[in-house]
Amino acid sequence: MGSFSLWHWLIVLLIVVLIFGTKKLRNMGSDVGGAVNEFKKAMQDEQGKGEQDKVAKNAENGTTVEGEVTSKTKQ
Repeated sequence: MGSFSLWHWLIVLLIVVLIFGTKKLRNMGSDVGGAVNEFKKAMQDEQGKGEQDKVAKNAENGTTVEGEVTSKTKQ
């Protein structure tokens, strides 16, 4: 009575496919995937913007940002 077995989930999947059809389910899946990708891109843009704001604020205040050199390049 606790969890559903594999047969229960297969029956539910069959009913969902019969109700919506495979084409509509495929379209819904691609729409959800596109929305998730846009959300991830927006989160990365905001994160990058936050880092740029920190650098600009430190430059205005005249503070030094400490870091570690991981590789050297010759110029």
